[in-house]
Amino acid sequence: CHPGPPPRLGCWFCSARCPSCRAVGSPLVMDPNSICRKTKRLAGKQAELCQLEPEIVQEVAKGTKLGVRECQYQFRFRRWNCTSHSKYFGKILQQDIRETAFVYAITAAGVSHAITQACSMGELLQCGCELTRSRAPPSPTAGSGTEGTAWEWGGCGDDVQFGYEKSQQFMDAKSKKGKNDIRALIDLHNNEAGRLAVRSYMRTECKCHGLSGSCTLRTCWRKMPHFREVGDRLLERFNGAFKVMGGNDGKTLIPVGDNIKPPDKQDLIYSADSPDFCSANRKTGSLGTRGRVCNSTAMDTSGCDLLCCGRGHRDETVVLEENCLCRFHWCCVVQCRKCSVRQELSLCV
Repeated sequence: CHPGPPPRLGCWFCSARCPSCRAVGSPLVMDPNSICRKTKRLAGKQAELCQLEPEIVQEVAKGTKLGVRECQYQFRFRRWNCTSHSKYFGKILQQDIRETAFVYAITAAGVSHAITQACSMGELLQCGCELTRSRAPPSPTAGSGTEGTAWEWGGCGDDVQFGYEKSQQFMDAKSKKGKNDIRALIDLHNNEAGRLAVRSYMRTECKCHGLSGSCTLRTCWRKMPHFREVGDRLLERFNGAFKVMGGNDGKTLIPVGDNIKPPDKQDLIYSADSPDFCSANRKTGSLGTRGRVCNSTAMDTSGCDLLCCGRGHRDETVVLEENCLCRFHWCCVVQCRKCSVRQELSLCV
């Protein structure tokens, strides 16, 4: 898809010049139908999925979009806001900076989450609810008052292992071809961190059964975390990401700095420092922050001081239209008027 170095992420994020890519909503992802028409460009496992399980590829595409949308939410107040502008986004993915680490992780997590959810919804023939026959029954929650209640697994638990394996099969295929390359090792690590942010935080949900609200039997099942929780958790890992360098053997990654513990499997890693993203620069993938809306009273990353990179901001009044005086009419229509609302905005100069 890209001229020059081979694309990464299995060619899921492509430049506008790539004929097999299209914009779907705001994220730029490959059309799943296009993927499977061009299987010669894909790695072996990816081509195998296209040929044997095209419906899985449809879920991969949904998961990719889910991941990019979450990236845009988590970075909405930062200098780099996970823009979906193709020319700039592609440049981010060609680097080994912290932002790239987050994109890889949240995308792999999105694919795992989407496939698992499709299994639970009965949308895929290859999978369904999680098998729990061999699992020990859940333990009562401390202080719940249900110590004498009978327990059993039931309902439809999420088969997160199936989603994990399919995400691994597709998202890791390109990087595994050059697994001794430092960049490939970093990509594989961050992909795994994203998947673990889903698989390692499964929660148990239960429902009571019995007469008159008694809880003589509890049926329990396992559910994935909400994807917003996954995004929040990966943002924490982004804030504490580890800088690494390649070992002399070309197969290991070593943390940079004194007295730093090695990153674990759920940590995000990177090897190059990020640009400041203050000014537009196509080479680094920075759109700059000029014209961005900021918060003139906040002291965090959304504040004008940080977001505007010390250049200052201007205040501007805009007039917006929004629904107002809404009334419900039987049955079943809601009618609203349009009201003009003046809003004060602070914009980076």
